Amino acid sequence: MDAVWVGVICLVAVVLFVRNAMPPDIVAVLVLGALVLTGLVSPAEAIAGFANPATVAVAALLVLSAGLRETGALGALARGLAHIGRIGPVLQLALVLMVSAVSAFINNTAAVAVFLPMVLSVGRRRGIPASKLLIPLSYASQFGGTCTLIGTSTNLLVNSLIVGAGLHAFGLFDFAPLGILLSAVGALYLCTVGWWLLPKRPASALAADAYAIREYLFSLSVGADSRLAGRRVAQAGLAGDGGLSLLELLRGDERLRPGPREQILAGDRLLVQGEAEPVLDYARRHGLRLDPVTGDAPSALEGDGLQLLEVLVAPNSRAIGHAWADNEGPWSARSAPLAIARHASVLHTGLGATALQAGDTVLLLVAAADLPALRDDTGLIVLSERDNPSERRRRAPLALAIVVTVIVVASVGWLPIEIAGLLGAAAMVLGRCLGPDRVYRHLDLRVLVLLAAMLPLGVAIQRSGAAAALVTGALQLMPSNNPILALAVIYAATAIITEVITNNATAVLMTPIALALAAQLGLSPIPFVVAVMFAASTSFSTPIGYQTNTMVFGVGGYRFSDFLRVGMPLNLLFWAVSVLSIPHLFPFRPAG
Repeated sequence: MDAVWVGVICLVAVVLFVRNAMPPDIVAVLVLGALVLTGLVSPAEAIAGFANPATVAVAALLVLSAGLRETGALGALARGLAHIGRIGPVLQLALVLMVSAVSAFINNTAAVAVFLPMVLSVGRRRGIPASKLLIPLSYASQFGGTCTLIGTSTNLLVNSLIVGAGLHAFGLFDFAPLGILLSAVGALYLCTVGWWLLPKRPASALAADAYAIREYLFSLSVGADSRLAGRRVAQAGLAGDGGLSLLELLRGDERLRPGPREQILAGDRLLVQGEAEPVLDYARRHGLRLDPVTGDAPSALEGDGLQLLEVLVAPNSRAIGHAWADNEGPWSARSAPLAIARHASVLHTGLGATALQAGDTVLLLVAAADLPALRDDTGLIVLSERDNPSERRRRAPLALAIVVTVIVVASVGWLPIEIAGLLGAAAMVLGRCLGPDRVYRHLDLRVLVLLAAMLPLGVAIQRSGAAAALVTGALQLMPSNNPILALAVIYAATAIITEVITNNATAVLMTPIALALAAQLGLSPIPFVVAVMFAASTSFSTPIGYQTNTMVFGVGGYRFSDFLRVGMPLNLLFWAVSVLSIPHLFPFRPAG
């Protein structure tokens, strides 16, 4: 009966993950509750995931990545792209190798966040379309993550599950030979076949033709007889909820980003965003005169301390599910979203009430004085090459030294990776590479809760016998007990599932099945577990299977089909190379 309950919970969880009905971390918590209510795990086992070494290690590594990012250590490396050759495939190859190396040791989302603005800048200067570079940027971050135990949270999660099953833990560089091989194969593919398969489209840019802003900007003059003369901005009905938004108030030569208590005077001009018909109707009702907006619409907005920026909503952003004005901090109320690029469409109206999604690119009018606070928001990525004044550049060598020390200490076995990582995180704060208040902002609670809440599911799948029952049925359908065929099936199943649900959830579901499959065949479980790790950590065929794919989706002007066309052959290539290589690197029957 326990196996049936586990099957039902897994099925419901997969449906919720695929439908994206609620955030993955919330689904994981509901799964955790269901496991306790059905008696599949005890309350103590349910909360054990929050103290699991994998969860602690991921948290520590997020802080280490933040230290490298905030000191500018990663930014200096990214700026090195500006000195690479002008030939597109050469620049792409340098990008792939650089990002793969970085992502082997730090969070791949952080790596993409740092490299993304510079890649856009270099591409524009060289005349190389962003769509030729951004998918390779995302894929390269996944290549690198497979090379080490700490390269991705999936590796740490699976490692924790096998230790719980009584197996030896992996070493820091046990995956390096296979990871480096796959990275080389992936780089060769992207710079040859992939270069021709990638679409040729420009990235979104601060121009009228990119966001079609001109068609949605109107200048309204306030005459002495207007109903708005003498009223406060809050009484004007231009807060955005009705489809109209007040972007600027022009008073003589002065340009204001008015607050709700600002009084509108006769002679003022209101720069309003909205569709033509509602704006004209508003002007008639309030006695306003419509004036032309001259010049290039976006560039005409800049000046007098105001800047136009493109801001990417990161997958870990607290702004997801909320409107822009609901962001924390006074700077968000003083900024104005002009457009939101979402997948293949651009939203211009009702932005004040539009809930943001991961991967959205927001064209934002912001006061220059508020730019440091905007950059401090760890859930937003400013797609601009302007230097970040908050970077603690003098501390970059120290931050690098701390990370290298953590890697060395963990690799030689002096301390477990979670302990070495925690000490390294503390050193980042003590060395002033990262402010104490910044540490907790960089902890991606969505990922940590997902990890901690899903771990007990892996225990329940294995202990209930659900995995063994599934494997027994599957083996009866297979033509033989060929281990290569079994390895190919486990890799393929994991790769397919991870394209539609989170990689960590896939790893939790598939690891017990891999262990049960190895037991049924009387083989070492390590090859099958490694197949799960690599398949779950490399999602190329959809923009939703991995966070970094989501990050570049909108910015690169991609369509869903672009990921299928470029990513599916690469998934198949990785599948073939992995299935042929894993038995040689991790034998089915180890010697002795």
